[in-house]
Amino acid sequence: MSRGSRALVVALLMAAAIAGCKKENQTAAPEPETFTFIVYPGAQYLAQLTELAKQAHTITKPGESAPPTAFYDTDAPLDTVANFYAKSYGVPKIAADVTNNLSATKPPAYYRNGDLQADVKSIEGLLQKLKVNVDIAKAQGKYRAVEFDAKPNRPRVTLQRPYFDVTKSQVVDRTIILMAP
Repeated sequence: MSRGSRALVVALLMAAAIAGCKKENQTAAPEPETFTFIVYPGAQYLAQLTELAKQAHTITKPGESAPPTAFYDTDAPLDTVANFYAKSYGVPKIAADVTNNLSATKPPAYYRNGDLQADVKSIEGLLQKLKVNVDIAKAQGKYRAVEFDAKPNRPRVTLQRPYFDVTKSQVVDRTIILMAP
């Protein structure tokens, strides 16, 4: 093969590679830039709890900036709020629990139950580091919650009713909405 033929073949291969790359870039989906928080209609933003969560992140992961996080609450029943998020996340049915009838795959959304006092006790050390004086004895009762997995450009959503407000040391009979990565 002559020098001119080789140059022509190399030029054609480079042109084909460049054309292939251009085509690939045109069909690639754009990268999500930020989270889109979908807020339940009428929910109230809980600035104090949101800020506390961001401070907790800086304590548990120093040197790392806090991810986008937001707390809201509403008077609406847990199931009503759960159905709203199921529709907006494209989840046809919320599983009864994380086992999803003993399925091998984790469901994209599921119910769970918990104990308020056990949860607050599990973060007692962190609350002390945050200098939050909380009366754990007031964290009484069981709760029901729903977990939604994150979607592209959408955060993970956790719903719970009732919840314990650690800033006021009181059980609140409202549905809390936590959105975080």
